[in-house]
Amino acid sequence: MSRKYCTRSLRSFSLRLPSSLLTSAIDAMEVDAALIKELVKAVSRAGGHSFVNLRASSISRQLLLAGTEEQFRLGAEMDKERMEKMQACIIIEGGLNINEMSDIPDEQMKLATSFSKEVSIVRLKKKWVYLRYPTPSMAQLANKSTEAFEQFYFDVCTMDYAKMAKAMLPLKELMERTDRVKITGPGTELTFSIKGIPAILCPGQYNIPDGEVFTAPVRDSVNGVITFNTPSPYQGFTFEKVRLEFVDGKIVHATANDTERLNNILDTDEGARYIGEFALGVHPVIREPMQDILFDEKIDGSFHFTPGQCYDEASNGNKSNIHWDMVMIQRPEYGGGEIWFDDHLIRRDGRFLLPELAPLNPENLKEQEEHEA
Repeated sequence: MSRKYCTRSLRSFSLRLPSSLLTSAIDAMEVDAALIKELVKAVSRAGGHSFVNLRASSISRQLLLAGTEEQFRLGAEMDKERMEKMQACIIIEGGLNINEMSDIPDEQMKLATSFSKEVSIVRLKKKWVYLRYPTPSMAQLANKSTEAFEQFYFDVCTMDYAKMAKAMLPLKELMERTDRVKITGPGTELTFSIKGIPAILCPGQYNIPDGEVFTAPVRDSVNGVITFNTPSPYQGFTFEKVRLEFVDGKIVHATANDTERLNNILDTDEGARYIGEFALGVHPVIREPMQDILFDEKIDGSFHFTPGQCYDEASNGNKSNIHWDMVMIQRPEYGGGEIWFDDHLIRRDGRFLLPELAPLNPENLKEQEEHEA
């Protein structure tokens, strides 16, 4: 990609490097070397030391195909030991082919993820930031020319997240006062409780792009059915028309364009059939799915519902080796839908209805951004 990508992407990171940083892991997948070199310089200027790990998805695929239990265990132990010595972690992921892992046997993938989970837990306790690096393959998935995608990418990533955080605060407070949630839409009639579980703002402190408020349902409270209307890539395969039925929190029936493969993932462990996250997406620039979850889960007028592991910050006690964000868009062109909190309609067809939440509607977030500019 162009050097313009590198220098503008670096801006997002340099603001987040702690002044007292001593050790920083830089983990990158298929990223322009110019950006990595600039990051190493930035870490050095902050008084720190960089430890760089460069990967390629095709090599990762081969390691997964050839891996044994002992190899995965030893690799995870080494990665965990490395991460424990880091004070920060900068993660940048590009990608030439989102389907690179599509032919990894399910059992191999389950085996690898059962060991890599411990590394992720350690990483999340550090100072960290994660950026999706733009590539022509992402432009293709977004149905845009490379030039148009470049503009879209920077419009998304350079959002005034401080303004977004301020607009999110009333939603966080409302979610933390809420007990019962009801969601309706095409093929969807879902109820659950979020009582007593914190709601967390995501305004660009860790992920770039960002733009969601998340919590988790009380583990055994989910009942009903949900039919997702966006493609859902996971472990190298893109699932479509995913439909999940719940009884007392558990997914008891699941179908998709590959029902067998879907259920194999949901059978990874007991927690994979329970939900670990519920979040509302609010980024005003991200409007259409592009099979990249860091973007798709932030889509304006969307929410995501996540089988698997919960986050410690908003824990419902669910544990799993998977965490699979599945996205539903509720704007009218996607079939509409409603979200109710304690019998109060808070969002219809992707638009917030309560006055205190109106600043999160896209025209208001964009007005704030344009005013600041």
